[in-house]
Amino acid sequence: MALSSFFGRRNNMWDTVADPLEAMVLTLFDNAPATSFARDARAVASTSVDWKETPSEHVFKADLPGLRKEDVQVQIEDGRMLSIRGQRKKEEVQKTDTWHRVERSSGSFMRKFRLPESADLDHITAKVDNGVLTVVVPKVEKKKLEARRIEIGGGASQPAAIANEEKAEQNGAARL
Repeated sequence: MALSSFFGRRNNMWDTVADPLEAMVLTLFDNAPATSFARDARAVASTSVDWKETPSEHVFKADLPGLRKEDVQVQIEDGRMLSIRGQRKKEEVQKTDTWHRVERSSGSFMRKFRLPESADLDHITAKVDNGVLTVVVPKVEKKKLEARRIEIGGGASQPAAIANEEKAEQNGAARL
C-alpha cells in the first residue's frame, strides 16, 4: 500500500508508481523488535496445516521446515482435541556476523483441532518426512444396526417373567 493512498489520494495513474518514501519507511522499521515479535507471532498462529477426510481416515499435514521429529509433539488433550506443537530454535548470533535479513521465524507454535466422534483415538500415527508432519487418524468402523424384534407383553404371549411378577402381586394382595 502506498503511503499516498493511506492519506486519501484517489486511484490514478500515479498509484502504480513505487513511492520512494514508502520504501524508506518500510526499510527503517523492517528489523525493529516490534516487527520481529509480530513476525514470530504470525508464524506461530499461521503454521500451515491441511486437514482432509477420506472414507477411512482423517489426515493432517503440517509444514514444519527444518524441524526434526524431536522438535514436535503430537498428542490428544481433553478427550478429542488433537494438539500439534513444537519449537523452532533461533540461530546462534555471533558478534562477528552481520545480518542483512531475518525472515525465518523462531519460537513455539501450536495448533489444535477437535476430532469428530468417528475418530479412532487408539490408532493415531504420525511421521515427519522432508519437513512435513503427517498425522493419520483412522475412523472407527460403524456397527451396522440390525433390526430386531421386540416382544410385546400382555395377553396369551406374555413372557414368563412378567407373568410371574403379576402372580406375585396377586398373592401379596390376597394375603391382606
